[in-house]
Formats: sequence, structure tokens, C-alpha cells
Amino acid sequence: MSLVVDVHTHMYTHNWLELLRKHGSPDLEVKESLDSPNTIFYRGASFCVLEDPHFDYEVRILNMDKAGVDLAVITLPAPSVFWGGPEQSLGAAQTANNAFAEAQEAYPDRIRWMASLPWEYPQAAVTELERACEIGAVGVLTLGNINGRHLCDELFQPIWEAIDNRGLPVLLHPTYPPGIDELALTQYAMVASIGFMIDTSTAVIRMINDGFFDRFPNLKLIAAHAGATLPFLVGRLDQVFDKTKRARVNIDRPPSEYLQHIYYDSVTYRQESLEMCLQVGTEDRVMFGSDYPFNIGDMVGCLARVNNLSSSARDKVRGDNAVRI
Repeated sequence: MSLVVDVHTHMYTHNWLELLRKHGSPDLEVKESLDSPNTIFYRGASFCVLEDPHFDYEVRILNMDKAGVDLAVITLPAPSVFWGGPEQSLGAAQTANNAFAEAQEAYPDRIRWMASLPWEYPQAAVTELERACEIGAVGVLTLGNINGRHLCDELFQPIWEAIDNRGLPVLLHPTYPPGIDELALTQYAMVASIGFMIDTSTAVIRMINDGFFDRFPNLKLIAAHAGATLPFLVGRLDQVFDKTKRARVNIDRPPSEYLQHIYYDSVTYRQESLEMCLQVGTEDRVMFGSDYPFNIGDMVGCLARVNNLSSSARDKVRGDNAVRI
């Protein structure tokens, strides 16, 4: 069988965590929850459970070996580096990128990484993108919103231009969506269960309708968690496009066509959900992902579901598509 490449995995660093503790307030804090003594909260809503494997590459490699995963692409997920001022945000990005570059050097056959950028400060972000690529980054991580700013915001235009010029993959990973209080997502881990899905889906639908993918045709956007709700909503998106002029202000193709030109990971927990993602995104656009090492990640299960795909799709999703992009 083909090389197994996990495109959706995460690591943190102890230095990054200390910076977050110092500069993340008042919105972000690290404290104990029912699930971990170190859980990141945003305005009272828990959304990120930190555990020892988030900081331990030896454990990671051991678990990859057990699961049959050859190569992992690591990223720094929410809350990324979007806190503090420009100095703190850039410093946190550099800290993470340097640590990930060192990990790739230490495990050259097992680790690749995507860069973290201080998106709120475009000039610094473009400079850090250049530096990160020089030290080995193979792509970029962004969140579904940047402290409430949507990804099509004019502020981020220079960053997207730089990414597009390089034709880089971009993992769009969700974070806490705007409206946490109004939707009462502070309860029952609802940021993780539904809030993340809202964040990804809203971000990509806005990008489609804004004409984003026509302006930036070279970047390769990966919609995390098997596209969140997008595969399920594709019919409704096309129906709204067909029936309302408001949805056709910037685009003249139905959303379903755009959904065949972005990429997806396989982080979903039912076989039929993965199959639906392949139907919408095509077997050339879906890649294995596990969400390791989060407590809701599932390296073994996600790979088992990929291995259950048809023979024509299986090897593409296991690693061929990831290697290609």
C-alpha cells in the first residue's frame, strides 16, 4: 500500500504555552477542566484540552508506528498566535515555527510542518512566511476566523497573495466562532462539538461567495474535519445560488464546483460521513487526517475508515494526494 501521510495533526511547545499564560488574558486562560488540568478557555468556554502527547515527539512516533502512519504534518492549532500585541504574536509564531523546524530535522522521515503566522499584522506575517519556508515549512495554518475577522477581510490580502504566489497548502482549522455567548457554547463542550463546525463552514462558504478562490487559484485550501458541514449542505448551497441573486454577486459557478477544487481531511467519525466527503470533494481531494493528539482525535479509527474505501480511492486518500500537493 501507499505511504500514509497524516495531514491534520498538532503539537504545542512549552515556550508557546508560557507565552500564552503571560499574554493571553483577558480572553484566553489556561486552567483545569473536567478533562485536563491544562485546558484553554476563551471567555469561559473550554475548547482546547492539553495533554502530555501535545509536547512529546517520542510518544507521537510510537503511536504513529502502532497505527501504521508513516509521516505526520504538524500544526499549531487554536488559539494559534492570535493574542497579545504585534511583538507577542510574532514571537509566539517564531517560537512555534522554530520548534517545528527542529522536530523535522530530528525526525526527517516522520515529520513535516505548517507555519504559524501573526495574521493580524500582515507585514510581519509575510516576512515570517518567507522565513518559515526557508527553514522547512510545507504549508500554512490559519483558523476559521482571526479574532472575529473573516478570512476574506482586506487586512489579510497581502498574506493570501504571498501564499498564493507560492502555491502552498493551507490547513483551515476551526477555532471558537463569534457568538459564543449568544449561542451558549460555554456549556457541554459545545465549542468542540458544533462550534468548530460552524467556524469552518461559515469561513469556506463566505470564501466561495466572495470569489476568494477565483482571486487565489494557486493556494490549496484544506477544510478540516472532512469539510465540517459542507458535504451535507452542498445541495442547499447550490439551491440558494440558483434561486437568489444575492448569492451570485461575485461568482457565476455553483458552490458545488468550488467544493471540488478545495481539499479535505478524513477527520470524521462515521464511514458514511467520509464517503459523503469523497462524493462532494472527489477522491483526488481528500487526505488522511487524525486530529492527533487531541482527546477527540482518532488516528487508528480515521485510518481504518480510509482503508475501508474503494481500492481506487484508498491509496489516494492514505497518502498519494498529500504527497502530490
